[in-house]
Amino acid sequence: MPLLYTIGRLTVAPALRLAFRPTVEGLEHIPETGGAIFAGNHLSVADELFLGTVVPRHLAFWAKSEYFKGTGPKGAFSKFVLTGLGAIPVERAGGRAALSAFDAAIPVLKAGDLVAVYPEGTRSPDGRLYRGRTGAARLAVAAGVPIIPVGMIGTDKAQPIGTRVPRPGRADIVVRFGKPLDFTGRPDDRTSLREMTDEVMSEIQKLTGQEYVPRHTPPRAHPSAEGEPPARA
Repeated sequence: MPLLYTIGRLTVAPALRLAFRPTVEGLEHIPETGGAIFAGNHLSVADELFLGTVVPRHLAFWAKSEYFKGTGPKGAFSKFVLTGLGAIPVERAGGRAALSAFDAAIPVLKAGDLVAVYPEGTRSPDGRLYRGRTGAARLAVAAGVPIIPVGMIGTDKAQPIGTRVPRPGRADIVVRFGKPLDFTGRPDDRTSLREMTDEVMSEIQKLTGQEYVPRHTPPRAHPSAEGEPPARA
């Protein structure tokens, strides 16, 4: 586990557990060893904080590539923190550049680490669950690891879009883990990836009870990519 991540687990994680007292269900579905992909709904930037807080192993998140390329003291600090946390840089330009994030995640997974992915591609603007993009399924097939569905509840109330930090007392936070989905040996053609992705989204919907919308999440005027996989994935 990276040093800064360890420090965060010893400081930030206990503070979040004390302040918010999140309810956690399905921890038995998290493997003690080996790579796996956590695929969850995305309501708030706080999803990453609480997911990292309750998962007992190192979890690699995505971060905008710009955060690794900043200049001056602020840019250097941002790069230092994200590198120290084991974050995976994401190119938001799309195309081959965006897919590089998934290429970088494959050796991480094969080495036995965990990676978090949000199949919706961005945060839900209205609390509903939108159609998933196929990147998580493609990554699972390429790396030969299972997908663990994750359902987050209440994070959009604790930290609504546009607010800087989560605030206690606004909502009960619930984190639910579903049974691992093993897609080993499945083909990676467009049809198969779509079927696997729909299966993942169905399991997420069962965990959250959200209304499902059979179309991709609409883009926001000023999207933030903190921790989000490529929009074209």
